[in-house]
Amino acid sequence: PTPEWNLSVGIVMIVCNVFAFLIGRFAVSKPGSGPSLPGASGSFQNFGIPELLATASFGHILGAGVILGLSNAGVL
Repeated sequence: PTPEWNLSVGIVMIVCNVFAFLIGRFAVSKPGSGPSLPGASGSFQNFGIPELLATASFGHILGAGVILGLSNAGVL
């Protein structure tokens, strides 16, 4: 069964997205090849819109799998 949204489900999704962002930050082979993020500075200078969309998509897929797995295990 799919769990209803609550704070723990949101925290799991946030953690999965941050994890995917960290993986994507170091795994992208050609960073900054597309349009850059507006107002990006520091470590985000070579991290553009395509990288953000890719890591956010991966994070949501990862988060959905983790949430479904944890709910089937009875943890969530």
